[in-house]
Amino acid sequence: MDQIAITRTVTVAAGPFAAGHLGELTRLVPFEMVDDVLAATRRSHRRVRLLPARVVVYVLLAGCLFADLGYRQVWAKLVAGLRGLSVPDPSGSALRQARQRLGPAPLRALFELLRGPAATGAVAGVWWRGLLPVVIDGTVIAVADSPANLRRYVKHRCNNGGSGYPTLRLSALLACGTRSILDAVFDPSTTGETTQARQLARSLRAGMLLLADRNYAAADPITTFTATGADLLIRCKTGRRLPLIRHYHDGSWLSVIGGQHVRVIEAQISITTTAGSHTGDYRLITTLLDPRRYPAADLVRLPDPSGPDPPGPTGPSHSWRPANPAPPGTPACPPTKTPHHPSTTSDLTRSWPSYPWIRVRRCEPACT
Repeated sequence: MDQIAITRTVTVAAGPFAAGHLGELTRLVPFEMVDDVLAATRRSHRRVRLLPARVVVYVLLAGCLFADLGYRQVWAKLVAGLRGLSVPDPSGSALRQARQRLGPAPLRALFELLRGPAATGAVAGVWWRGLLPVVIDGTVIAVADSPANLRRYVKHRCNNGGSGYPTLRLSALLACGTRSILDAVFDPSTTGETTQARQLARSLRAGMLLLADRNYAAADPITTFTATGADLLIRCKTGRRLPLIRHYHDGSWLSVIGGQHVRVIEAQISITTTAGSHTGDYRLITTLLDPRRYPAADLVRLPDPSGPDPPGPTGPSHSWRPANPAPPGTPACPPTKTPHHPSTTSDLTRSWPSYPWIRVRRCEPACT
């Protein structure tokens, strides 16, 4: 069998700075950027140690890439390709002390520099009809059980008091197409996702389409989001009672939440696997009020606008079809006034997890 050897050349700094790199990813976070951040936060090394501040920054960044490894193992990853160079072999204690000397300020400043939509020439898969789809969600992360963390973060309560590790709640706003982080906040786990969402709203703007789960379908978050000029597409509880103002020809209908007019789209999602099929009812609400420009079927299909996927050998089949096509002669509803967005023929590819079998449930074929 023929074999092909692939070699790569990675530029590293000299001397004790050699371990400070991320391989090919160093071009995204170059030495000059890290040095400027260290200077701005007054964390530049006063004397050249075996673990200079720049190297420690790259160790912390690499720790995010290898989150399941300890810092000694992360260090081994960084220096694995530096055979022949004189690199230190720090102990776990030395790495811990170096992280403590550095502090959080440089990483916070570096995040502020790097966050935001990634520059890309791609249109398909990044934009959807002139809008930038973004998503907001939160998670809970365990942190070290240290006295400093316990002063800010709490453990989950149980019948016998606190248990496990203290936890924090992280919420992030991401661009769907590029997976770029636009903003992030973290607080004790006692702080709710909707509270953090008010902070993340600072990074929303007109021209964005915010996707979110039903936890964010309350009146207060919707009011906060729409005040930024961004449009919304949020999942909503199917049993929630919403006032019916009018029907649209595409099966959606107009309602209001907290003084904000929204279109309601009801869909049936069927998942078919080798174990059988399961169908569930889902409801979406959106501030895109024009049913001609943003038909319900297109909004439901937004995760997979390219059409059916062929079934995999063991996975579910992916396809979409309307539940009840509109009968001939169905009158079209006049469009509701919406903010103007530049139009484009591109669609977003897989911004949400693909829904295998989606059907729009039609409420009334005619306008009221």
